[in-house]
Amino acid sequence: MLKFKGCQHFRQRLVCSTLSGRPIRIDDIRAADPESPGLRDFEASFLRLLEKLTNGCVVEINETGTSLRYRPGVVVCGSGLSHDCGSSRSIGYFLEPLLILGLYGKKPLSITLRGITNDGTDPGVDTFRTVTLPLLRKALGLEDGLELRVVSRGAAPGGGGEVVLRVPMVKQLGPVKMEDEGMVKRIRGVAYSMKVSPQVTNRMVDGARGVLNALLADVYVFTDATSGLSSGKSPGYGITLVAETTSGCLVSAEACCAARRREGDAEGAAAGGALDDSEQQGGRQQVPEDVGVTAAHMLLEEIRRGGVVDGSHQGLMLLLCALGPEEANSLRLGPLTPHAVRTLRHIRDFFGVTFSLRPERSSSTLFATCVGANVRNVSRRVT
Repeated sequence: MLKFKGCQHFRQRLVCSTLSGRPIRIDDIRAADPESPGLRDFEASFLRLLEKLTNGCVVEINETGTSLRYRPGVVVCGSGLSHDCGSSRSIGYFLEPLLILGLYGKKPLSITLRGITNDGTDPGVDTFRTVTLPLLRKALGLEDGLELRVVSRGAAPGGGGEVVLRVPMVKQLGPVKMEDEGMVKRIRGVAYSMKVSPQVTNRMVDGARGVLNALLADVYVFTDATSGLSSGKSPGYGITLVAETTSGCLVSAEACCAARRREGDAEGAAAGGALDDSEQQGGRQQVPEDVGVTAAHMLLEEIRRGGVVDGSHQGLMLLLCALGPEEANSLRLGPLTPHAVRTLRHIRDFFGVTFSLRPERSSSTLFATCVGANVRNVSRRVT
């Protein structure tokens, strides 16, 4: 049994435990917090989601919630599943683990998730739809069956959004070889708004184009101004930008502005209301033009860092390499994020896979190479 301490990388530890079949124990989960120690409601929600996807898993939690023992079961998945993600974290918190586990299911995964679709903490559903899924298709060679459909949007804190995720099952992953980052040839994006004036989306586009048109002319940002039942329960707006390179790589950045969550009042804000300046994300006023400019600068920073993926996708790609066949899997990455560094440690602990990191001084990038653990889908029916 592997033992860990603290609440960091809670999802990744459970996913790696499920795929490797190794039980884990996590101690000292916010034990130093005198007011609310132990698991948060979104972590308990993720454990309930794991129980829906697997068969035979055992979860033991002590009285204070500061210690957890998890014995993995068999990944089953299936269709017709649904899960309420709550209002503490957005749907993006649950999507990345679902993408990995769904590939190793006994049946193809089809699940409906309800909650917050866009906030400033987790990746938005637009990032998953326009970047993460195409990245998986390219890296793994998936033809069809991988789909994310946004039924309705929901901003923090009220939520009210709904998405449908479909993930096909695979026998085993193919090798990942992505070393050519290419040059940026065009930029696309989506500016969205919920329960605010439709003009807000155009103002965000103007702010982003004012920065990006100095880089290249091929910039087009779609607008999605929702209202009524498809706009959730709270007002908010944001923008997602994607840079596509000549080699087919996708680099993304996003910025979002929504009403700030209040401690102990997750339910009270569900009715919506006006988006006051005092409740803007980060406690300061963010006009739509500023949101567009912020997202554009974040995208340019990701492009400057280099690599075939942006910083938010480094951990996912490293995990795909480790799960791959027993042959060379290679990636070109920019400077490693703290999340990617911890991912490398978990890959070593659970699968015994270590990466060879070779820096390239001319581009300030590094090549990450490993021999995969050849993790097969043991749940898949043999035909």
